[in-house]
This record gives sequence, structure tokens and C-alpha cells, in this order.
Amino acid sequence: MADRKRNVQLHFMVSQHERSLIDEKMMQLGTKNLGAYLRKMAVDGYVIQLDLSDIRELVSLLRRTSNNLNQLTKRVHETGNIYSEDLDDLQKSYDKLWDMAGEILSRLAAI
Repeated sequence: MADRKRNVQLHFMVSQHERSLIDEKMMQLGTKNLGAYLRKMAVDGYVIQLDLSDIRELVSLLRRTSNNLNQLTKRVHETGNIYSEDLDDLQKSYDKLWDMAGEILSRLAAI
């Protein structure tokens, strides 16, 4: 064992589903050597950690805007009137929503 190039053994468990995914990716790559594949992925593979705080904020803004629209619609049905201030507030919310969505899409496209 002293003459081996790789003399440190690693051991980890996977689920049957994870093993199937590993097998599929190995087939796509055209390799049958599990050890070589796992070494290559562990050493050279990419790890992507996404910061989803902007997405959460976008979803929150979308919920608030939808709620505002529902309240406005209810008020219009009840009173038969629509107020320009309400429409202005709704338009500002939609503008902010689209600006944020565009910014997030631009950053995702840069990845």
C-alpha cells in the first residue's frame, strides 16, 4: 500500500436516486470508471451556491402587488369608482417589480 499513488480512502453513502443520477452523468461523459469520475468531479467540479435573497424579495413584491390589485378590484366592484392614486401606486409597484426581474435575469445570464 505504501507504493500506491492514492493511499487515502474516502467513503460516503448515496441514495439509490443519487446513484442513478451519477450513473447517468457518467454515461453522458462516456466513462465507466466510477473512481476516476468521482475524483475528477470532487477536484475539478463546479460548486454553485446561489444567493436567492433577491428572488425572495421579488416574490414578496409580487405578492404585495397582487394583493394591492385584488383590493383595488374589490373596491371598484363595490363602489364603481377607480382612483388615480390607486392606479399610480399599482403602476409604481409593477415598475419596481419589472426592474427587479430584469436585474435578476441580467445577473443570471452572466453566470
